[in-house]
Amino acid sequence: MPIPIVNSIASWFLKKRIHQMELFLKYPNEVQNELLLSLIDKAKHTEIGKMYGFSSIKSYDDFAKNVPVTNYEALEPTINRCRNGESNILWPTPIKMFAKSSGTTSAKSKFIPVSQESLEDCHYAASKDLLCMYLNNNPDAKLFTGKSLRLGGSQEIYKDKGTLFGDLSALLIDNMPFWASYSSTPGSEVSLMSNWDEKMQAIVKETIKENVTSLAGVPSWMLVLINNILEETEKTNLKEVWPDLEVYFHGGVNFEPYRNQYKQLIDDKDFNYYEIYNASEGFFAAQDLSNSKDLLLMLNYGIFYEFIPMETYGTTQEKIIPLSEVELDKNYAVIITSNAGLWRYKIGDTVRFTSLSPYRVRVTGRTKHHINAFGEELIIENAEEAIKKTAKQTNSSIVEYSAAPIFMDGKDKGAHEWIIEFKKKPEHLEEFRQLLDKNLQNINSDYEAKRHNNMTLKLLKLNVAQPNLFHEWLRQNNKLGGQHKIPRLSNKRDYLEELLAINKRL
Repeated sequence: MPIPIVNSIASWFLKKRIHQMELFLKYPNEVQNELLLSLIDKAKHTEIGKMYGFSSIKSYDDFAKNVPVTNYEALEPTINRCRNGESNILWPTPIKMFAKSSGTTSAKSKFIPVSQESLEDCHYAASKDLLCMYLNNNPDAKLFTGKSLRLGGSQEIYKDKGTLFGDLSALLIDNMPFWASYSSTPGSEVSLMSNWDEKMQAIVKETIKENVTSLAGVPSWMLVLINNILEETEKTNLKEVWPDLEVYFHGGVNFEPYRNQYKQLIDDKDFNYYEIYNASEGFFAAQDLSNSKDLLLMLNYGIFYEFIPMETYGTTQEKIIPLSEVELDKNYAVIITSNAGLWRYKIGDTVRFTSLSPYRVRVTGRTKHHINAFGEELIIENAEEAIKKTAKQTNSSIVEYSAAPIFMDGKDKGAHEWIIEFKKKPEHLEEFRQLLDKNLQNINSDYEAKRHNNMTLKLLKLNVAQPNLFHEWLRQNNKLGGQHKIPRLSNKRDYLEELLAINKRL
């Protein structure tokens, strides 16, 4: 079928999505307020709705006054009740699925509720809108003449007391509507394989026979797959394998450290990169313009947004504001209320608005120190617990430490690099390194998944700091005294490189 006809059919099918986007683009705050009242009305007879008087809430001000802000640690006991089969607690319709992710202070994994409404009106609606925006920007696209290679997580779906849990990507693939399933590769059977090594081989075998026109997935995982594809086909450019490949929809981790490597492996100056911003809690934003790093905040997916200016975050002056009050170029923590039963929930991300008409953002990081270069979501609490346990196991003590990612380079896997100043050194440094890595895996399931068989992350690298290294770093940066702290985890290498350089001179 000729490309113009294919695109015309696709455009006709997706046309109503454009009209819905136009509505929130023109009336963003009105759409958000109407959505909030709709969510409140739907949940007014739930346990949480009765607890916080949803029936009496008539405005955003009422909502902000009645309903407290929460996080996973506070919500976990309630979510556990939902996972045990209780219903009508957070949301009126049954919640049978939970997206598993890691990174909490009190548990190895989080279990985020996924309702049928959030599947259909958020995640799958976002897939349609992403195609709409891409086709609108690229009217001559060949996207619909082939298939999308979607690379999901490595975990299968588990059943527990009448509910299901697994990676969000696994839940989405398992419940995928026919239109998405028909246009995707690999098939569900391969996509949901639990053994990552076998799965990778199966994906390569199945997809090299397809006409792949787009890629979708996390950059670190996708890079591993691309290298395997090229090795299997004995090619150096992915366009030699799939001549019609034209776009990569990426999200989950910062893409910038990988951009040059992708440009080398996909040698095509016209190739498109589109960023998305989604998480277990929902799909939030997507790149709506070609060659832009700004993401359009999607306001009609059943998610109501609030924000905390980071200058007040965690203080007694903490201020929570609706979308209508945000300002340009300020860093905000994100709070959501969703059609999956999350009410004024801190998702832990920070964003900066680059446009207010329409509302566009850039993801700036997490509310806490972290490393998430490969989707491992290693937060400071994980690191602290692992360091403490390792020091005890090796009869050593630590003054200070810092860690950052070693980004993938070609076929070389990534890793974490640590520099530690010991007060009492362990007798065997290699034992300390192995134990620290193992403890991190035991504490953080996402780090464990990336370390499995060295698929994405290799064993961490350990540097021993000279005495007083961190004090010297603080001194050179005029940070001695006050509230200044060592950046113990960073998603960039800037701090670590400074420390390594100083360490050489000491």
